[in-house]
Amino acid sequence: MKGCDMREEILNFIEKNSRVDLKEVAVCLGISEIDVANELAAMESEGIICGYHTLIDWDKVTEERIHALIEVRVTPQRGKGFDEIAERIYKYPEVQSTYLISGGYDLLVFMEGKTLREISSFVSQKLSTLDSVISTTTHFVLRKYKDHGIILNRNEEDERMIITP
Repeated sequence: MKGCDMREEILNFIEKNSRVDLKEVAVCLGISEIDVANELAAMESEGIICGYHTLIDWDKVTEERIHALIEVRVTPQRGKGFDEIAERIYKYPEVQSTYLISGGYDLLVFMEGKTLREISSFVSQKLSTLDSVISTTTHFVLRKYKDHGIILNRNEEDERMIITP
């Protein structure tokens, strides 16, 4: 297997389950465990693998969390485009993700907070006051059905008997 092909196979495999054992990856892909370990280490050092993520269904935990998607319209900086304002936004610890997007807005910001008020305060006092920000629109996540390719809150079959008169 070529180096590039092996990398793609490993990445596709671990993207679906990052907790899998290296030996299992090697067996499933038909390569040696040491090759898997070496490629993973190389991809981590090259910044291809940026981290490992545990997906948690916070609706099943007692701690309340509010998630929001914030559309941000900005004035790009001369010679810097959107990068400088995006960097200022993603450096806030409340911000989980920041994307440059096409359409009516320029940036899409994902964040979480403990209350609606906390997120609203962040948007009104920190985000919307930045020099380049023209406008924002905040969308609160009411329920997650699928996240990072994983279906959450699967509807369980109703096992009660149907009674008809």
